[in-house]
Amino acid sequence: MAQSVKQQILSRIYGRGRGWVFTPSDFIQDFKRWEISNSLEDLANQGIIRRLARGIYDYPLYSELLKKNVAPDMTRVAAAIARKFSWRILPSGETALNYLGLSTQIVGYYLYLSDGPTKKYDILGQNLSFRHTTLREASISDKNTILVVQALKAVGENNITDEFLEKLRLKFSRDEWMKIKKYSSKSILWIQNIINSIIENLG
Repeated sequence: MAQSVKQQILSRIYGRGRGWVFTPSDFIQDFKRWEISNSLEDLANQGIIRRLARGIYDYPLYSELLKKNVAPDMTRVAAAIARKFSWRILPSGETALNYLGLSTQIVGYYLYLSDGPTKKYDILGQNLSFRHTTLREASISDKNTILVVQALKAVGENNITDEFLEKLRLKFSRDEWMKIKKYSSKSILWIQNIINSIIENLG
């Protein structure tokens, strides 16, 4: 017996795993728009997926400790919106520092730089903003590298302390740092030098 459109969409959502954020555009190549809209509305009403904002959903992560769904990963929310509109995006420096746990920025506000229009979204009470700008680092495809490069740029070459570098070093494994080195090879020279210095001190 053939699966219904809703069952096929649900299978794809399950296949992506908990935490995946998506929009109807992620299914548009294979199904009619009305089929997608009806299926997602039904799944949201059943509590299987969660509506984060108009046209934005996730398959929420569930905390056994808290006995409830946890807040969505805003990097995934931003990525889903960017996919929908074919934008290139980068986290702002402060947002990158926030993701890395190296900022005093108020949690709940996330700013991305975008080659699309300036827009704001309310995602379950969290502010997600996109600001139009020229993107110079958008060719970097690795998420961790983008975070490190944007965070270092935000702090500035002359303001980076040994304490900051030590905290940053502990955020990633040696393998991850080697990958960051590879993907940051076209970044500003002082950023490359700092990444190399971190790797030299991994022990």
